Amino acid sequence: MKVLIFEYITGGGFNKQALPDALLREGRLMLETLLDNFSKFGGVELLVMLDSRVANLINTTDLNTSIITPENDSEQEFLRLTKTCDAVWPIAPEFDGLLQALCQHVEAQDKLLLTTPANTVALTGNKFDTFQQLSQQTIATVPTRLFNKHEPYCAGEWMVKAIDGAGCSDSYLINDEQDWAIMSERAGRFIIQPHLQGQKTSLSCLFKQGRAWLLCVNLQYFDIIDKRYQLTGITVNHNNSGLGLYQNLIAEIACVFPELWGYVGIDLIETSGQILVLEINPRLTTSFTGIYPALGINVAEQVLQLLGNKPTLTAVCNQPVYLKVAQ
Repeated sequence: MKVLIFEYITGGGFNKQALPDALLREGRLMLETLLDNFSKFGGVELLVMLDSRVANLINTTDLNTSIITPENDSEQEFLRLTKTCDAVWPIAPEFDGLLQALCQHVEAQDKLLLTTPANTVALTGNKFDTFQQLSQQTIATVPTRLFNKHEPYCAGEWMVKAIDGAGCSDSYLINDEQDWAIMSERAGRFIIQPHLQGQKTSLSCLFKQGRAWLLCVNLQYFDIIDKRYQLTGITVNHNNSGLGLYQNLIAEIACVFPELWGYVGIDLIETSGQILVLEINPRLTTSFTGIYPALGINVAEQVLQLLGNKPTLTAVCNQPVYLKVAQ
């Protein structure tokens, strides 16, 4: 099998503009981990797109590479390379429909997509649509509504987020009328949620045709800088107890979104009385990079196994692994 890997940030998606530091760090970490996963088993030929500015930072031994310069059209190169491969593994943010468009290109060429299909990427990439779908099935989630900039400020602490933002991008903490007025001047579509206090966790999972398998539970650490959250670190596989509760939750999510496929990350807020779903990420997440050292489970191998069967998730170790995200 010949597989094209395109991590948007390191692969040339920003080839005509400056590379965003935070996204570059996380993108490079995910790409290098995925390549390492593939190196541990045979039968796969990899083709990797790389931005010329980071090509010398990535170990490309035994890889076929396509180097993307500012003169290239990265989307056209992605289309051209997709035609030469059997399967494609895109990694990209959901904002501006980036991940959805890549998945649509792969589907249009009738190639194997090693991630969630485009229609479900569009659905889960929209935070308000996700909230509505979960709420209709009585799955506990953070109360969410569309942000109306013409409304008066209501006392309290609020999170205003881009409706399709990835991670902490375009998320703002609002706790007074001045913040509200500033937010009202920003362009774009936003949602608003109460700013809830609680433990920020995430689930690393595999999905296929309405079924879900839990890989591990992760603890996320954030700083609030200039009223914006910044992810600073993650303890992957931090909680080995009560996993049945999380497994039941993702089984319910699989029923709501039966086309989720492959690796999926789910962000939660855990209060003293509830576990609330915050976001569903139909792609690799930063937590993925700690799974092999934490559990000895090769995610790339298990995703390929989903093509014909169900995964075999036998951990060869069981330990927490801390990932430093922010520099």
